[in-house]
Amino acid sequence: MPKTILPKGSKKLLNAWAFYDWANSVYNLVISSAIFPIFYGALTLVKDEDGKVLDDTVRFLGIDFNNDTLISYVTAAAFLMVSFLSPLLSGIADYVGNKKMFMKFFCYLGAFSSIGLYWFNMDHLWFGLLCYFMALIGFWSSLVFYNSYLPDIAFPEQQDAISAKGYSLGYIGSVLLLVICLAMILKFDTFGFEDESTPTRLSFVLTGLWWIGFSQYTYYHLPKGNKKENFTKDILFNGFKELKLIWSKIKANIPLKRYLGAFFVYSMAVQTIMLVATYFGIEELDWGKTDSTTGLIVSILLIQIVAVLGAYVTSRCSTRFGNINTLIVLNVIWIIICVFAYTITTPMEFYITASAVGLVMGGIQSLSRSTYSKLLPEDAVDTTSYFSFYDVSEKIGIVIGMLSYGYIAQLTGSIRYSIIFLGLFFLVGMILLTRVNKKAP
Repeated sequence: MPKTILPKGSKKLLNAWAFYDWANSVYNLVISSAIFPIFYGALTLVKDEDGKVLDDTVRFLGIDFNNDTLISYVTAAAFLMVSFLSPLLSGIADYVGNKKMFMKFFCYLGAFSSIGLYWFNMDHLWFGLLCYFMALIGFWSSLVFYNSYLPDIAFPEQQDAISAKGYSLGYIGSVLLLVICLAMILKFDTFGFEDESTPTRLSFVLTGLWWIGFSQYTYYHLPKGNKKENFTKDILFNGFKELKLIWSKIKANIPLKRYLGAFFVYSMAVQTIMLVATYFGIEELDWGKTDSTTGLIVSILLIQIVAVLGAYVTSRCSTRFGNINTLIVLNVIWIIICVFAYTITTPMEFYITASAVGLVMGGIQSLSRSTYSKLLPEDAVDTTSYFSFYDVSEKIGIVIGMLSYGYIAQLTGSIRYSIIFLGLFFLVGMILLTRVNKKAP
């Protein structure tokens, strides 16, 4: 029996699209934010009996790096690769009308690379960093195609709500898996493990399997795409031509162009903070008798849970006050968070900061995506190429953010100054948002 093609705006189609957030967000939580940063810190930091860091130097390719600097540079390099691949592949995908194939490829690349982190150790550091590098590329590249489906499957009046629902599902699903992993790590003896190392590594395997397994529901219902022509040897150049055309259209659309500029600035701060928050907690806080691993994972869980509420509240506020006005307020809140984070020293202060971050993190991500979608021309059919500009802006911003974070931390000897520097990006982003046409959504 042939599969039924679901019409645009169909509840089942919208839910299937949003469910990919449930599938892939476990990478963002387990690998990017929670367990892997703690695992990496345990491998690369030498501490005394009181937990004080004695040595944070890592030798890689014959060069000595600060451990934070090394991982930030690898992260920046991966995002630089993504920023190059996104416009190239998205243009091709729109041209041949098979964006789902590309989305699957990068999904599986990211998932299997996450599984490969099981074998991460200092004896084979290059392999572990390569898996980390490829997993990051797989995750973010798959999002290019995932995000580009939004205007294809949802009408403008549906996009804020379904975008927020996707993020909410992602937060709930990733928290569920993190709780399972946390239980294995903290109660390793109950599960028959000799120490924390094995269940920690198994968390990376579970992340990959979760990602692959739950994404199948999304792939079953999403359309393949609107095929334009057969694949030919000239298709690569046609992809570049289409991107050039999209750029011309963006420049002619003043609200869209100004919004992209603002998004580029504030997004680099949002994404960088999300990537370095755990490293900040590891090195800058005095955990005392509190187990730092448990405390950090609890704070990450807190962020995820509160983010569900944040995405919902932001969606309601955007309906009442408008997307741009709501984004301006969110940037102001982020500035306050950065200033407060500079001063914190205790776990309780870190939990308070984590709660505030969660409240605005989910909101600013979901609303940024749906605002961009609403600003696209109504007759836009090559939506993947449009979203490649959105994603490239985000990825290049992350490259700048991570390099700035690593450089300032190494220059000053403290991550705190990096956080203050990121706060300036929110200030500039807020100012740029005020220049977007007030008639924009």
